[in-house]
Amino acid sequence: MKSRTDYPVIIIGAGVCGLRIASLLSAEGIPCRVLEARGRIGGRVLTEEVFSRPELGRFDLGPTWFWPQYEPTIANLINELGLKTFPQYSEGNILSERSHTTPPQQFALPDGAMESSVRLEGGVQSLIDAIAATLPSGTVELNQRVKTIRHKSDGLLTVEVEGMREEITASAVILALPPRLAVNKISFEPALSPELRMDMMNKPTWMAGQAKVLAIYERPFWRDQGLAGFATSWAGPLQEIHDASPLTGSGALFGFFGLTARKREELGEQRILKLVDEQLRRLFGPLAAERIAFLYKDWSIDSDTATSEDAEPIREYPDYGPHLNDPTWNKKVWFAGTETASAQGGHLEGALQSADRTVYELLKSYRQDH
Repeated sequence: MKSRTDYPVIIIGAGVCGLRIASLLSAEGIPCRVLEARGRIGGRVLTEEVFSRPELGRFDLGPTWFWPQYEPTIANLINELGLKTFPQYSEGNILSERSHTTPPQQFALPDGAMESSVRLEGGVQSLIDAIAATLPSGTVELNQRVKTIRHKSDGLLTVEVEGMREEITASAVILALPPRLAVNKISFEPALSPELRMDMMNKPTWMAGQAKVLAIYERPFWRDQGLAGFATSWAGPLQEIHDASPLTGSGALFGFFGLTARKREELGEQRILKLVDEQLRRLFGPLAAERIAFLYKDWSIDSDTATSEDAEPIREYPDYGPHLNDPTWNKKVWFAGTETASAQGGHLEGALQSADRTVYELLKSYRQDH
């Protein structure tokens, strides 16, 4: 007769948290399957190249940097995987723009005024790929959209996937995706408690209401002008701009929008990029017009990231942390992901801390069953 541990752990979501959980469980000899709705791994990590110009480098449209002095989990993992980092460029003056008609002001920041962060050579996708490379072949299954999770009377679970004729029997299911997405996209039989559903819906999806744009250049020309590439603006459409250039070679500027998701939808991508082009010229001069390409990602219209509730901007840092307990699903369905982290929620660090916590608790549960 089969025991609980004879069935795989099903991990829903192949972002950094889901992949790390699969890697840790595989190292313990626990079989697992990672089901990912997208046609790629990475989740909110998205690193792209300029079409037909791969030599320009790889650019992050999701998370971009981290702070090793405050985020030891990701720092240790990057060392473990042998990945290379470089400091985020911060030398030179910063720019501040008050209006469309007033020239931007330059300021020199005192030494140590900005916390030093680092970036990954090859973009954050290099971390995703390195974690995925630790998994047994076939662990990750793309284009697998989970519809229903059922709690059977024998204590096991079944997972129903769109287009799949047979349900998957699982010893446990780990939800490594945004809580709101899980509530909106997946049916639970029996239903989650109202208290747990409310708790999940009250945790906004980090980055889901945001959009990010990168302007790519042959070189980081602003550095020749004594500028750091860092700018703030009250005029917009970009509220904050940073140097996103690779370690060597091409140059790039990326910006966070001050526009809400609804305003971006109203304007449309073409109009938005025209406004970005005008703003970069105001800030960085005529050389800003010599860009090679724009890369643009609006996370609020990505149905595998955002729900309608996420269109409302986050006005203060969310109160993340583990979800409330539901006795029906306790030790059967595990909630992971950066929105469940007790610290650094929303960051890559939070996603990895959540992975460590989930694996620790799952292994403890398995040992108690024996």
